[in-house]
Amino acid sequence: MSFPFVLVRGAGDIATGTIVKLHKSGIKVLVTECQRPSAIRRQAALCEAVYNGSATVEGVICRKIEDIDEIERCFDRCEVPLLIDEKLDCLEKIKPVAVIDAILAKKNLGTKRDMALVIIAVGPGFVAGNDVDAVIETQRGHNLGRVFYTGSAAPNTGIPGVIAGESIKRVIHAPASGEIKHLVNIGEIVSEGEKIAMIGDTPVIATLDGLLRGLIREGYPVTRGMKIADIDPRKEEKENCVTISDKARCIAGGVLEALIHLSKEQGVKLF
Repeated sequence: MSFPFVLVRGAGDIATGTIVKLHKSGIKVLVTECQRPSAIRRQAALCEAVYNGSATVEGVICRKIEDIDEIERCFDRCEVPLLIDEKLDCLEKIKPVAVIDAILAKKNLGTKRDMALVIIAVGPGFVAGNDVDAVIETQRGHNLGRVFYTGSAAPNTGIPGVIAGESIKRVIHAPASGEIKHLVNIGEIVSEGEKIAMIGDTPVIATLDGLLRGLIREGYPVTRGMKIADIDPRKEEKENCVTISDKARCIAGGVLEALIHLSKEQGVKLF
């Protein structure tokens, strides 16, 4: 491929904010994912294309492809191609101008500075100026979306951000290990104490009243303690289930800023 494109690792709901931002800015984006993504906010995550063949978030279509030969055809249709390639084996045959690690694994899962002229990482687990060129802050607060060209993002606290006065109770973790079965769907109103899913014989209980904004895919083999659901206490905000969050948009802005800045430094054309 003779035209420039950017590779984004990961397509969960936070990464989707970046993918959509770059795509709508006129930058061609290739996405790589793992075999079994575990997104909670599935209706706002392009990684659902892994299971369904395609996924659409805010008008942007992401299409699963089987081979790198299909990338250009997706670009011609103004779509975002998604390749299942956890280890980035595709880099043996293609050369993106930039690689953006948006997996949010809280650690580096193999992203290296020699993968492209520009390397950007989202969240903790990376050191700007060492293993990547820039790091984007993901912790809510004053620095959310800030670009660091030296140093690291704030360490993971494990504490969810506050929405309508709720933090820890918003996120539900698996009370047992096994395959999950849904009792309610994303977008439905739930009450504290209500059963929203089953993991084997163990019920998953809603921790507060609100809107079920996220629920891990039915049949997913969850492990005890794994994040599996997200409740938004703002019952009237149903559109939030299918749109990119404020946090993801802010992070996406930081990624775009860093990408443009570093590309200019390297003499790389993005358009």
